[in-house]
Amino acid sequence: MQEGIEMAERAPLSGQRVIEAAVAVADRGGLAAVSMRNVGSELGVEAMSIYHHIANKEALLDGLADWIFTRIELPVQESSWRPGMLLRAASARDILSSHPWALALIESRANPGPALMRHHNAVVGCLRRGGFPVVLASQAFSVIDAYVYGFVLTEQNLPFEASSGAADFAATIAPPPDEYPYLAELVDELTAGGNYSFAAEFDYGLGVILDELERRLAKNTSRPNLHSGEAKPPG
Repeated sequence: MQEGIEMAERAPLSGQRVIEAAVAVADRGGLAAVSMRNVGSELGVEAMSIYHHIANKEALLDGLADWIFTRIELPVQESSWRPGMLLRAASARDILSSHPWALALIESRANPGPALMRHHNAVVGCLRRGGFPVVLASQAFSVIDAYVYGFVLTEQNLPFEASSGAADFAATIAPPPDEYPYLAELVDELTAGGNYSFAAEFDYGLGVILDELERRLAKNTSRPNLHSGEAKPPG
């Protein structure tokens, strides 16, 4: 506590410092631990001092959600759409995995901050510059995020380490081949050699999605834009 008080005396309190302290509290205790009082304790100040910089707890949670989006690497202006989507998806997965509280938070906020808006604009912009029509860009954004968020959620809840341990877990549950032949076959195939990693599946699954988006983009650009009122070609 004394160390926190000394730090508060050395650096003036600011909204950014409050958010960073809230991140530290959430990383240790989850979102349930985030309160004005606990964040004040993290900073070595009274909770009332925080209200000069953050209006209330809801604003604090909005700031936390926006902080997450500041950490996600975005496609650059010159990036083509596929490398841009790979970069952003991998970065989002890393950030969300590093802060397990973040996944539920970013989907629950009703007041998007500037970092979230920049993030979404950059992702849609990358797709639009890559030739995606507006609707297909929206669908691509949605399906990629559904995959990333779902993968992170699964990693967080596996009964074994995502990067290792699957073989030991499979040996423990050992599905009987006579009752579950296909499941037993799958487990045996994946864990043979003991080097299966669920975490390593991320790139493959994302590649499948991007392959399909590439196919749909090519199909879309090879025919007239039906949304613009042009007649559907015969056949």
